[in-house]
Amino acid sequence: MLTVYAYAKINLTLEVLGIYSDGYHEVATVLQEIDLKDTLFFEEHQDIRLKSPENLVLKAARLLRDAGKCNKGALISIEKGIPIAAGLGGSSSDAAATLRGLNELWGLDFSLSELTGVASRVSADTAFFLYGGTALGEGRGERITPLPPFVPSWVVLFRPPVSVPPNKTESLYASLNPSHFTDGQFSKKIVGLLRQEGDVCHTSLFNVFEKVAFTTFPGLEGYWQRFSDLGAGNIHLAGSGPTIFTLVGDKSQGDELYHSLKREGLEAYLVQTKAKH
Repeated sequence: MLTVYAYAKINLTLEVLGIYSDGYHEVATVLQEIDLKDTLFFEEHQDIRLKSPENLVLKAARLLRDAGKCNKGALISIEKGIPIAAGLGGSSSDAAATLRGLNELWGLDFSLSELTGVASRVSADTAFFLYGGTALGEGRGERITPLPPFVPSWVVLFRPPVSVPPNKTESLYASLNPSHFTDGQFSKKIVGLLRQEGDVCHTSLFNVFEKVAFTTFPGLEGYWQRFSDLGAGNIHLAGSGPTIFTLVGDKSQGDELYHSLKREGLEAYLVQTKAKH
């Protein structure tokens, strides 16, 4: 049995620059891997079988099999550690782990570039998870440029108990209008600081979906305020949400905030940023 880990992410920036002629949005995003993870297990099998309902994993497996012109199969199971539909990229990360795992299991010997080509057909974020660490995503998010590592940081994640609409990411994009678009300046600033080995100021983080999140996730505003009241500073939406997060100065500060949330029966995680795997 082959075991592969799939790590979650947060977006240090997420900007929409415009809309392509096919209706997809052009983005600039600085993505950061964190050490919250799913665990995937792969065994040889005559067909592709998945023990968990994870559509992107099946899509990735089938696309890789077609690209490799092979007729092998695999039995895939997933031990979840990343909350579902939370804005943390769990499904896309699982898909990337599937590409890495099956590339090894099937002996395809695809290069990172070849795997990235397949990943770009799975989802916008899947390509990032083949690289991990810190990276700039452009285009629809699938064009990945690895970046110098973000200074190791502790992160408190809070997944508020709000309802998530079907196709939430599409709903968020549909709620945006051209006044929300930017020219990539937030991402450029962070990229510049990372390349100069400068300290990224927490106030430099940006997520365009924060402008429409309270409408998309009724009740989120109240939980955002509660997070702040408990001591969270510079709160940001994780990806397409509804998870929100804050970077903390050290583990003890993170522990205090994490346990404050848990004492109220709320879903929280204390994690660290992760360097490239």
